[in-house]
Amino acid sequence: MSEKKVFIKTYGCQMNVYDSERMTDILAPLGYASTDAPDDADMVILNTCHIREKASEKVYSELGRVKQLKDRKAAAGQDMIVAVAGCVAQAEGAEIVNRQPAVDMVFGPQTYHDLPALVARAEAKEKRILNTEFPVEEKFDHLSTTRRTTGPSAFLSVQEGCDKFCTFCVVPYTRGAEFSRPVEQIMQEARAMVDGGVREITLLGQNVNAYHGIAPAGDGSTWSLGRLIRDLAEIDGLERIRYTTSHPRDMDEELISAHADVPELMPYLHLPIQSGSDKILSAMNRQHTAEQYLRLIDRIRAARPDLALSCDFIVGFPGESDEDFEATMQVIRQVGYAQAFSFKYSARPGTPAAEMADQVPEDLKSDRLAALQALLSRQQRDFNQSCVGRTFDVLLEKPGRHEGQLVGRSPYLQAVHLDAPSGLIGQMACVIVNDAQPNSLSGVLVESTGTEHLTQDARA
Repeated sequence: MSEKKVFIKTYGCQMNVYDSERMTDILAPLGYASTDAPDDADMVILNTCHIREKASEKVYSELGRVKQLKDRKAAAGQDMIVAVAGCVAQAEGAEIVNRQPAVDMVFGPQTYHDLPALVARAEAKEKRILNTEFPVEEKFDHLSTTRRTTGPSAFLSVQEGCDKFCTFCVVPYTRGAEFSRPVEQIMQEARAMVDGGVREITLLGQNVNAYHGIAPAGDGSTWSLGRLIRDLAEIDGLERIRYTTSHPRDMDEELISAHADVPELMPYLHLPIQSGSDKILSAMNRQHTAEQYLRLIDRIRAARPDLALSCDFIVGFPGESDEDFEATMQVIRQVGYAQAFSFKYSARPGTPAAEMADQVPEDLKSDRLAALQALLSRQQRDFNQSCVGRTFDVLLEKPGRHEGQLVGRSPYLQAVHLDAPSGLIGQMACVIVNDAQPNSLSGVLVESTGTEHLTQDARA
């Protein structure tokens, strides 16, 4: 079988990164090797995200460029398959097929396990191939637990979909209802990843801490995320575990205690609140108050005092007053975040918030976002600066921009730059942090440890 090449452009969240990796796995037996150069590709897949503003417009713009490439190849007597995958495909599949004739197939995030059949139809010159069903269980049943991994850190999807129906969010409509993969399926995939050289696994889900997978005992019982993490930590060679993204309502005591008891679980938690105003939280259908969120943070920090927190914020949600915005700023001041993601509210067609009255003017959204991001940036700089002089284990992942430099990740997910031999890539190294930048750290290599630990100073 002659080798063909596939170029996958991935938009958005870590789940899409995982999905793109699995598409590459599925296409490999069909003779498709991954390429970073679309000009060399026999197949181009746009794996799309519907969360960010103007997501659809960006996809159509990119498809215009892909069409030009496909036309050039056709003029040279070469075929190229063009596909749109992911959440924009799920939401607007028929529209994509109708608007862009260069597209050969459109498939949603729950159907890429059908790629072999879809590709066969596309290679047979069948047009307008559309598959946007929601068979999430079937997808995971058909995905191999053998993974091709290219680095020491990798994603592992354990949960998909969401039942929360926040009024601003399209996820329940594009990813479907909550579904948790069976424990044994996850464990098999994790073991295969570690056997392939992975040392750090990030567990993924649109609402990952709602995980309730079928237990391996076969008695119909289920495991929570905290229980799953404890079992994963027993895999020999797996040195770090992370998870994202969580909902405050699903942060149960078993998961909180895992932060206290499982050293492999990193002291970093992404726990979005979105707003600090109870009025806005209610309008968002978040189903918790700011006070409940703050008390939850207190409980988690009591279990793991060195925990660093990350968050999501939406500024300018419909009806947000100056007082509501100030309530959000007060939550930020009270919690103190090591990192955060913040955005101006933008309406998503089909979501309840898009139809709400009292939409906030765009210039006011911009002013509020600038003030909020200035505060968050100060907190991130302060947190990074607090790491100077401390000793961390750093998982070295790849070469840096400068000769002789490597880049790794601290326990707190910061990028750490240091001079070290390339042979240490994939290993844990003990590093003293000697400088802090706004978005990264620099350090000096002490030794390669091979095991994960935080010094007593770092956990103080």
